Amino acid sequence: MPADHRRLGRELDIFDSDPLIGAGLPFWLPEGAAARHEVESYVRDLERRAGYRHVYSPALGKRQLYELSGHWSHFADDMFPPMHLGAGDDALVLRPSLCPHHALVYKARQRSYRELPLRIAELGTMYRAERSGVLGGLARVRSISLNDGHVFCAPEQAGAEVAGALRLLREAHEALGLEVSSYRLSLRGDGGKYAGDDESWERAGRLLREALDDAAVPYSVAAGEAAFYGPKIDVQIADPAGRESTLSTVQVDFHQPARFDLSYRDASGGRSRPVMVHRSLVGSFERLFAHLIEAHAGAFPVWYSPVQIAVVPVSAGQLAAADAFAADAIAAGLRAEVCAGGTVGARIRDVARRKIPYAAVIGAQEAPGEVALRLRDGRHLPAQPGGQAIDLIRNVAAARSAEVLPRNVSGN
Repeated sequence: MPADHRRLGRELDIFDSDPLIGAGLPFWLPEGAAARHEVESYVRDLERRAGYRHVYSPALGKRQLYELSGHWSHFADDMFPPMHLGAGDDALVLRPSLCPHHALVYKARQRSYRELPLRIAELGTMYRAERSGVLGGLARVRSISLNDGHVFCAPEQAGAEVAGALRLLREAHEALGLEVSSYRLSLRGDGGKYAGDDESWERAGRLLREALDDAAVPYSVAAGEAAFYGPKIDVQIADPAGRESTLSTVQVDFHQPARFDLSYRDASGGRSRPVMVHRSLVGSFERLFAHLIEAHAGAFPVWYSPVQIAVVPVSAGQLAAADAFAADAIAAGLRAEVCAGGTVGARIRDVARRKIPYAAVIGAQEAPGEVALRLRDGRHLPAQPGGQAIDLIRNVAAARSAEVLPRNVSGN
């Protein structure tokens, strides 16, 4: 039977929900928050090294903002209704997307061609008024924590920026242990739900197609799946039952730079219009973790496992040594906790139930300062100095390996 993230997520204390908060509004429990924080830190660092600068922006905006961006006329059915705070006050709206705010970040200063490409990123919350019948666990929610980013560049830079975004998302997917099921070039279909002119759509589609061809990845073409403002590359993942959903996207947008009258001073001293490249490396953290929970059956790779080491003293006489080892592991940057109380067998079984990668057992037969590691996959290692065990686990985590042991180390 395929793993179900809703069941596993609650059993492993990753997330939960409550009717008093509302449907489609899950909250992250400490175990889930620890794993999410680790992935967030990795993604931010990956973006920073790729030249992105991070910003924060509010989850609210005036209705006029979304009228200007085009979301109100093309997307209002998926937005929460405006909030009127009092007579004469402007109506505020929970944002359905971060891109209007990032357009204003760009517009906050006069820009020169020397600043381009300007890459900005944010892990921000946005809201979609999803119908209750489609909500479920973390996969479909109303409050969405999106790993979002926008590149503002000269038209001649757009192709390279799309290619760079594709390389970056593939690097992130590899580190997280994600397997892409397919790539899709999503183009506009018939009907009046799309903004912009034919020339901009054709130009944007050509840039995306060239990037996919240069990356040598097979892809399908889907008419009618584009965003209202431009075509996009949708990176698809499949759950254990084979159902596909979109995780990551790269989009080219000529529409919103024109709507917001964005410009930069070009090399001749005139004003030129930038292109806006939207990209999300890992999509929303809710959908990402719904997939990761199922893909790994709750046994996350060591580097983002909520607890990496459970320290198990055999008896009360080893409790002080267990506390000291756990403190050393935490000081070394690992996530460790001491499991005391109850029989040793029961505690070992609980560590296995929680999918913790390592149980560090300390008993009377271990020499002072030594621990015996039991691995999540059933293997175990001979007793070794605590510092050596910590270094081993740190190295596995630093390598972002899918395995619990380096290749040059074997267990029984």
